[in-house]
Amino acid sequence: MSSYDRFEQPGGLSRTAVIAIGVVLLHVGGLWALQTGLLRRAAEVIVPVELLSQFVTPPAPKVAPAPPPAPPPVQPAPKIQKPRPAPLPVAVPDPTPAPNAPMGVTTPQPPAPPIEAPVQVAAPPAPPAPPAPPRIELPSSNAAYLQNPAPSYPAISKRMGEQGKVMLRVLIGTDGLPQKVEIQQSSGFDRLDRQAQDTVRRWRFVPGKRNGVAEAMWYQVPINFVLE
Repeated sequence: MSSYDRFEQPGGLSRTAVIAIGVVLLHVGGLWALQTGLLRRAAEVIVPVELLSQFVTPPAPKVAPAPPPAPPPVQPAPKIQKPRPAPLPVAVPDPTPAPNAPMGVTTPQPPAPPIEAPVQVAAPPAPPAPPAPPRIELPSSNAAYLQNPAPSYPAISKRMGEQGKVMLRVLIGTDGLPQKVEIQQSSGFDRLDRQAQDTVRRWRFVPGKRNGVAEAMWYQVPINFVLE
């Protein structure tokens, strides 16, 4: 053993034991200082002023005020629904017939006849316009160039005082000659009637015309027998 190891402190403890005890005491004191806050206060005293200035909290940034909230949307007024009328009571048929109810027999109705489409009848064509009435020219016996003689008065009729008017109905042909001579009205005396017929049969006439064309026509010729 060295002289250092043999050195002993008063009380019989060696130096190594003293150092070990001091280290233990130092750790125990550190733990106690941490628990009691003495170490924190000692650190605050040891930290210089320059380091404290670095821990100063910078000013908080200015925060712009939040915009006002948007107004809530206007909700449309609810429609007022009219109350529906209460449903009317409906008669429910009872499938069970009454004991004395007559039993009717339903006969199916015949099908309706088919509806025929209306037949469109074409309108009849308009009748043609009536032709213009023909231009009629009646026969004539008054022309001077005809030179028809007057009827002679029978001598017996003069002595007997017979006189009267005979109306003859004469059919004149297209050549102007009489074809038939009929008595339409008698004078009342046969001699005068026969004399009028014989005279007119020898006459000539202007024939009648239709639209300028000669045509056979009936013509009335009066003959008067008058005593002077």
